[in-house]
Amino acid sequence: MDISERKDLRGAKLEGANLRGANLKEADLRGADLSHADLTEANLEGANLIEANIEKTTLQLAKLHLASFKEANLQGANLQGADLYGANLQGANLRGANLYGVDLQEAKLEGAKLEGAYFIEANLQGAYLMKANFQGANLIKANFQGANFVEANLEGVNLKGANLERVDFKEANLERANLRGVNLQEAKLEEAKLERADLKGASLERANLKKANLEGANLEGANLQEANLEEANLEGANLQGANLQEANLEEANLEGADLKEASLERAILKEANFEGADLEGAKLEGANFTGGRHLSINQLSKVKTLHDTKLDGELLIPLKKKYPALFEKSDE
Repeated sequence: MDISERKDLRGAKLEGANLRGANLKEADLRGADLSHADLTEANLEGANLIEANIEKTTLQLAKLHLASFKEANLQGANLQGADLYGANLQGANLRGANLYGVDLQEAKLEGAKLEGAYFIEANLQGAYLMKANFQGANLIKANFQGANFVEANLEGVNLKGANLERVDFKEANLERANLRGVNLQEAKLEEAKLERADLKGASLERANLKKANLEGANLEGANLQEANLEEANLEGANLQGANLQEANLEEANLEGADLKEASLERAILKEANFEGADLEGAKLEGANFTGGRHLSINQLSKVKTLHDTKLDGELLIPLKKKYPALFEKSDE
């Protein structure tokens, strides 16, 4: 069937059709059935596919620039290498879809269902992903620079090696997510759910984690320099060897946290909870611990240095008397 010249295809029955290379630019395919069809390298730029059925359809290398897939069913579709720049996928069903290497720059994916989808090496720079469900999706090496994930569900996703610089994850669910070694510099993670997330070696410089829940998270060797962790929950978190220089941890919960060998120079830790926290070998030069709760002489006696550290008098006086060497300037 030659439909390359037709523009009004509303409700068309095209299930299983061979439309390889077809020119459907700006065509109206609202509510059309394109399930199992072959649209490899087809031109659908600016096309209207609102509420269309595109389940298990092949759209490899298709031109979908500015196309509208609002509320469309793309479950299991193959979009590998497709151009979806600026496309509207609001509320679309992309469960299990293959989005390997797709261009989704500035695409609208608010409320999209993306469970189990493959976004490996996809470009989502500047995309709108608010309230989208990414549960179980594979996002390895994807570029999300400047994307908006506000209230998105990313529980258990694999974001290893992804570029998430300046991404907005406010109130997003990243529980048990694999964020090992990712770039989250200047990311917005206020009130984000990061329980048991793997952030080993991640770059979080100047990230905003205010009131974020990082209970049981793995932050070993992570760079949190100048990060905002005010009122964050770090109960039981692994911060071994982490860089927290000049970070703001005011009123943070560090109960049972592992801070061995961590760098906390010039960090703000006022009124933080240190119950059961391990500070062995930590560098605290110039840090502010005033008002620290459940902080003991025994904990502070095991740190590397307390030079120029601000402490309440009930801790400072006995520590200086019993461990004067801790207050000497380090040679390092």
